[in-house]
Amino acid sequence: MFSQKLFAGASLAATGLLSFAVAAAASAQAAAPSAVPSTSAPAVPAGAPAAVAPASPAAAGAPAAGSPAAGSPAAGSPAAGSPAAAPTSASAPAGTAILVANDANREQDDIFLQLRDASRQGDANRAAGLASRLPNYAIASYVDYYRLKPRLRDASDVEVLDFLKRYEGSAIADRMRNDWLLELGRKRDWVNFDRELPLFVKKDDYQVKCYALLSRAIKGEKVAEEARALLDNPPQYGDACAALVGQLAQSGQFSQADLLAQLRLAGEMHATGPSRRTALLLGASDTRAAQAVDVPALAMARGIGDTRVEHEIYLVAIGRMARTSLKLATVALDKNASKLSAEERAIGWANVALAASLTLAPEAPEYWQRAAGALLSEFQLEWKTRIALRRGDWKTVRATIESMPADQQALSAWTYWLGRALQAQGRTEDAQALYRRIADQNSFYGQLAMEEVGMQIAIPPAAAPLTAAELAQAAANPGFKRALKFFSLRLRFEGTREWNWTVSNLSERQLLAAAEYARQNQILDRMVNTSERTRTEFDYTQRFPAPHNDILHPTAQGLGLDQAWVYGLIRQESRFITDAQSGVGASGLMQVMPSTAKWVAGKIGLDDYGHGMLNDIRTNILLGTNYLNMVLNNAEGSQVLATAAYNAGPGRARNWRGVLNAPMEGAVFVESIPFEETRNYVRNVMSNATNYAALFEKRPQSLKARLGTITPRGNALGLP
Repeated sequence: MFSQKLFAGASLAATGLLSFAVAAAASAQAAAPSAVPSTSAPAVPAGAPAAVAPASPAAAGAPAAGSPAAGSPAAGSPAAGSPAAAPTSASAPAGTAILVANDANREQDDIFLQLRDASRQGDANRAAGLASRLPNYAIASYVDYYRLKPRLRDASDVEVLDFLKRYEGSAIADRMRNDWLLELGRKRDWVNFDRELPLFVKKDDYQVKCYALLSRAIKGEKVAEEARALLDNPPQYGDACAALVGQLAQSGQFSQADLLAQLRLAGEMHATGPSRRTALLLGASDTRAAQAVDVPALAMARGIGDTRVEHEIYLVAIGRMARTSLKLATVALDKNASKLSAEERAIGWANVALAASLTLAPEAPEYWQRAAGALLSEFQLEWKTRIALRRGDWKTVRATIESMPADQQALSAWTYWLGRALQAQGRTEDAQALYRRIADQNSFYGQLAMEEVGMQIAIPPAAAPLTAAELAQAAANPGFKRALKFFSLRLRFEGTREWNWTVSNLSERQLLAAAEYARQNQILDRMVNTSERTRTEFDYTQRFPAPHNDILHPTAQGLGLDQAWVYGLIRQESRFITDAQSGVGASGLMQVMPSTAKWVAGKIGLDDYGHGMLNDIRTNILLGTNYLNMVLNNAEGSQVLATAAYNAGPGRARNWRGVLNAPMEGAVFVESIPFEETRNYVRNVMSNATNYAALFEKRPQSLKARLGTITPRGNALGLP
């Protein structure tokens, strides 16, 4: 099975990567063999425009991969802020000094990595000792961060404020402020919290958002409406959001209806802790609430109870039971129907309908009808819409989308499907207005909307070539240098954070230059991400690169695979990180699972295959494309089904196809894939493939044609 996951510990191909921490040894490193396969520059597919090659230092005014960055010390001199190379005698060979510098830098890097680990483990004493050994380390701000972080609970306000002032405007300062806000919220230190909150730039921490509302609620502000919009993810509540719910209940800002909605949401998302706490706020048994979530059969056996809250706990158990046995859930709900109010019966059937929808059960439409009148969660609204889409019930599609909260309804998916519903009802002008709202988005639904308004999916005109000065400015940016340092240490999370922080306020031209700088340093995932941020100037060879084409093109051609589709899949799987590792063990450009790799190797006669070869670019592409070809043949040529199978496994894709009793529009099939990860994966791969085809073939493309129609299951072969 192949899977698109977060890449734990993934690193990029190291050949050509500028490591400004070892600038003193740059010349030697450029000539040394890399332990990690390199990522080749974009090559030219047959009949396709050539991807823009990295500009040479002379032509672009920027350093080539493997040479010192503009503004950094020249090769052979100590890096800025790092210890000078140990003195050598005049008669000593030049290489001796470089080797000594290399050894010193490696030792410093090893200490830094140990410091990071100690800090993450909360070992303040060890972190302090290790930090003291790095007085002039290349990224001093992170040394100070890792020194302070494990003792943040006990640190004085002055000490934290000094750190924030010293590194003001940096990514790590914002990270420290995030950490401190969480600590201040935990301590209920609202004076410091309220002062620091407006200075928090990212504003992306769920707990901090809850503490912010809690601070205001404690002061008597009315925040219930904002809290209802925020409190939609019980598994992530933690102390902050739990305290907010408690405060709003205690102050009367949350009614019993609000708390019952929270109880239902906790049950829907299998969040036992929030379910317990909410039950207590409602004056009910937290033990019964936990049983309803974790052991629904036991909770149902205890009976329906007498109070409204006990009924709701029972209905949570019905919903959880329906996830494993629709029959047991429906029998129990029918048996106790007379003891429930009409509203409660509708809530119970909504819970059952959601479970049925997640398996594409044929009874799902009937259950949604029986749920009429229930107040649905956002997740339930989505699935009621999807089941209506599968039936071609445009009236229900429209009514359900129009009942969604405004921010949910504004998402491109529901904007598009509301347009389709209006179009089906003859309201063409209104439908066209909705399509135009999202047609400028280069995404799955943006592309579908483009086609609905008569536009073609084509590559926009390329921006003017970057100047030497623009590229030199990117190469000299300290934020990018920090990011490169982290990438060289295989700390992709930190490197990505630094890179994204640095590009967050750049102009269109600066973004293109930053993306090109990433390409020169073989950080293709950052190149793609950075280039995608532009809105008026474009370079689609940055957004949709085609590296390793010397390997991929003949392999795909030999198998008869659509090269645009293969590149679209790789872009989604690994973002061209050659040694990417997923959380479940998938490896390399095409994220091949070890067991699948071994199976495919046997099928194609790769007798000398060993697990250690999986990250080799040529081997990974060979195994990945052969497996992709197998699932494509198994899916009778449907790229949609094959893409779903590549991500979720052929068995699941067969099951999703197996419930069809008539041909289904490809876009509808994709939207109703039960797994959110696979649904997003297929959307992105198919959208990517359409862009690649436009780039390679130099002519407009149709996503709708690529999606095609999904037919009921034919004869499928068994695949792992």
